[in-house]
Amino acid sequence: MSGQLREYRGRIRSTRSMQKIFRAMELIATSRITRARSAVAASSPYARALTRAVSAVATYTDAEHPLVTEREDPRRAAVLVVTSDRGMAGAYSSNAIREAERLQAGLRERGVEPELYVAGRKGEAYYRFRRRALAKSWTGSSESPTYEIAGEVGELLVDQFLRGGEAGGVDELHVVYTRFVNMVTQTPHVIRLLPLEVVEGVEAPSPDELLPLYEFEPDVEQVLDALLPRYVSARIYNALLQAAASEHAARQRAMKSAGDNAEDLIRQFTRLANQARQAEITQEITEIVSGADALTAAR
Repeated sequence: MSGQLREYRGRIRSTRSMQKIFRAMELIATSRITRARSAVAASSPYARALTRAVSAVATYTDAEHPLVTEREDPRRAAVLVVTSDRGMAGAYSSNAIREAERLQAGLRERGVEPELYVAGRKGEAYYRFRRRALAKSWTGSSESPTYEIAGEVGELLVDQFLRGGEAGGVDELHVVYTRFVNMVTQTPHVIRLLPLEVVEGVEAPSPDELLPLYEFEPDVEQVLDALLPRYVSARIYNALLQAAASEHAARQRAMKSAGDNAEDLIRQFTRLANQARQAEITQEITEIVSGADALTAAR
């Protein structure tokens, strides 16, 4: 019986140690969420304004540019999957990977071969364990992404897109990340960056409304050449920031649940330890009484 009591006490000690870790990680994630949300709020207006500018140039001109022109027979598509570098964030990374798998299945149904690019160790480990080829991966900055990383990713993907599928590049660019809605809701999201597909903030004019006039200096092609790489980098940076805020929120929620579960386990093990201790005391009293009765009978 004493061995069982020692086992319960050992479990209580180990669970309390784990609970302290969970609480510490919950506090760290909580302290980082505010900064991550501020970064998202600061980057979103620039990304939206840049998207509107590119949309305006692409919408109100007849010039054809490779970054806004649909390819007739797309063969390959770049898929950037944004995951976390660390675990203990619940289903954050697995939800993004699941959404990426659905996207790749849809691309294959269209006859387009996906080419994987991954940000985050969790996504890299997932695909390497399954021996899936990765064109490029970036790790170590999922919790605090920088514009330099986004610029590096954007520059590589734009170069691949300009090469085209026939020359070993890609014909489309998709990004899978987790969009931060609020502290409770974070949803996996897919956007197609290239060719430019969605016109954000530009509504169709009414029949009696005059279209705005735009003048491009020096010309449309050079304006698009300058805007589109910045547009891709800004959208990727915003996606990385949204994913970082979502990761912190998911980790805070997961660690709170783990801490609450640890508290329940401690109460359960404490109750079992008390029962074992009571049984041990009862057994000792029974042995003492039995020994006393035996001595009395022997006299």
